[in-house]
Amino acid sequence: MTHEITAGFLPLLDSALLVAAKEKGFAEEHSVALKLVRERSWATIRDRLAVRHFDVAHILAPMPIACNLGLTAPAPQMVVPMALGLGGNAVTVSPELWSEMVDHGATADLDARSSGLTLRQAIVGRKGDKVRLGVVHPYSGHNYELRYWLAASGIDPENDVEIVILPPPDMADALTAGIIDGYCAGEPWNTLGVLRSDAHLATVKAAIWKSSPEKVLGVNRRWADNHPEALAALLRALYQASLWCSNPANHEELAALLATTTYVGRPAENLLPALTGRLSIGGGQIQTVQDFFVPNAKAATFPWRSHALWFYTQMVRWGHIEHTPGHQQIAADTYRPDLYRSALKTLGVALPSANSKVEGALATETPVGSTGTLTLGPDGFFDGSLFDPDRVDAYIESQTVR
Repeated sequence: MTHEITAGFLPLLDSALLVAAKEKGFAEEHSVALKLVRERSWATIRDRLAVRHFDVAHILAPMPIACNLGLTAPAPQMVVPMALGLGGNAVTVSPELWSEMVDHGATADLDARSSGLTLRQAIVGRKGDKVRLGVVHPYSGHNYELRYWLAASGIDPENDVEIVILPPPDMADALTAGIIDGYCAGEPWNTLGVLRSDAHLATVKAAIWKSSPEKVLGVNRRWADNHPEALAALLRALYQASLWCSNPANHEELAALLATTTYVGRPAENLLPALTGRLSIGGGQIQTVQDFFVPNAKAATFPWRSHALWFYTQMVRWGHIEHTPGHQQIAADTYRPDLYRSALKTLGVALPSANSKVEGALATETPVGSTGTLTLGPDGFFDGSLFDPDRVDAYIESQTVR
């Protein structure tokens, strides 16, 4: 039996697993006829999931949680049975703002702590002329990790800067036009910012929170309930695609696939840096970033409930939702490691035995107990904090601008 599945995606590097599943035959191998539909904004992805135009989608990791909490309109009920990799974002700033940061000691090492401190000094030096920063959606990892970085650097995201919403493809052009002073986005839009407007990367997601999720597979809950075999087949195909994407020998071919107008529609040379980790950071400099984008290693596709709960704490922190036990449970239940395990057990995949972990506890790559050989970490936050999913109340109370 062939399972017909329609998936929405945005033209971003981290749509790679869906693209590889279709183009390299992994979907067909698992009897999935996968139709990929490109969209321009995350709001459209959400809306088309709501009206059942899409069965599944490449989607922002916090968005299914926000939908299930009723924070969006419409609010399609979703489950997340799989992540689509780790990392992949960067914070890019205009040449003018970077020059101000350099005046205060910024260096081209992408270190989140030092870049945050020099940004704070640059903001103070502007004497009320607010820095405007772009993110792709209110309920995005981009927004929450940017706010986390700013707050831990002593910058109040609510008062010291202005955060605006723009679709990913508009970021580089908005920076060039002077509409924004910087942005947090996925690739290739940071690379294009450097190429188009002499922008500079200030830091990367892998420096703010190592081994953290960015996009996930969002699935219409009703469709998931009614088509368990189709969903399981898709998860198996995507997992095999993640293995293929993670092989350096395939990076040039993957970049070429993504470069077509059907998918990302940008030259392969703009996509390859994020796959190799050799990023053009501005000023003609190349920086190698370990684990910039991780498609498979370190349980990169596992839907950790601790990831879901961390995003929930940030929703509470920034006034997006009231903290209640019921809301917390909805957030945790959105991510479905049970569906992941059930689908992948036939592949003999090394699976985490827990549904959650203490985020920030692993300083190095660490072998962990599982159903096979598995290595996790490092997963630290740049400010050294820990998030224990069993102590959500205490974590929320501890969140301040430092």
